[in-house]
Amino acid sequence: MKNIAIFASGSGTNAQKLMEYFSTSKRAKVKLLLSNKPDAFVLERATNFSVPTVIFDRDDFYHKGRVMQELKENDIHFIVLAGFLWLVPPEIIKAYPRRIINIHPALLPGYGGKGMYGMKVHSAVIENKERESGITIHYVNEKYDDGDIIFQAKCKVEPGDTPESLAGRIHELEHRYYPEVVDKLLAEAQNESSS
Repeated sequence: MKNIAIFASGSGTNAQKLMEYFSTSKRAKVKLLLSNKPDAFVLERATNFSVPTVIFDRDDFYHKGRVMQELKENDIHFIVLAGFLWLVPPEIIKAYPRRIINIHPALLPGYGGKGMYGMKVHSAVIENKERESGITIHYVNEKYDDGDIIFQAKCKVEPGDTPESLAGRIHELEHRYYPEVVDKLLAEAQNESSS
């Protein structure tokens, strides 16, 4: 059984979908949820699934090594970012090569990078009169939204769309595909280690 850690900063709908999906899995379980926001609603969602939570600050993450310590102590194999906006420190990236993934609410490489998250992304897509948007699931490296792309799914940008209406369709794609893609990556890792 592989242990997953989720990093999240906000409401946590993607984190909830992941916890639901893996609550019945024989392959992996969500062992830990880590947040840099002590008032994030995602912490309540984790408690509802009996997933232990860790709240940390910049110092814990970038200087003191506390987050890395928590990952080691909980025997974490795989890290999933779900609405987490800080760059992951190099030491964690080195410790989890191609085992940290993120989801972005647009079709990378467009509409990515520092400051491009949430409604800012959807507003930019609509302002630029794009015909489609979607989600990108990618590996995490030391730059924002820059790691190798694993999976993309698209949706149309409809005439009259607002950032909120577009966000609704993007959320549907996220909730549908993110747990499945994580599961597939874990299955591939399992096959590689057993061959």
